[in-house]
Amino acid sequence: MPTVFVIAKDWNLRGAVRAELLERGVEALGMETTDDAAKASTAGTLPNVIVLDSACANMPAAVHLARRFPVLLVASRTETLPQFGAVSVLWRPVAIHEIVECISQLLKGRAA
Repeated sequence: MPTVFVIAKDWNLRGAVRAELLERGVEALGMETTDDAAKASTAGTLPNVIVLDSACANMPAAVHLARRFPVLLVASRTETLPQFGAVSVLWRPVAIHEIVECISQLLKGRAA
């Protein structure tokens, strides 16, 4: 079963994406910070994909995680993108099904 970390301060985004992924048979772990994700990966839970809300992208662990795992960044057009280079970027406003579809494509090995 693939594993996806959903990192967002906004619990609505975390919860909705996790619920959709769980329905599709994907282990989806919600986290509020990149530090939480770094701790989980250090403890042995490795994600196949990370969904990262841009509000969390400037946290110190974000760069480290992006070097190790594919990152789907959910960003606002008014923000400057972080320098770590996400494999995919979805711009707000974005629907939950669009995020989940992009994750599905990344899990299949194809960036959306």
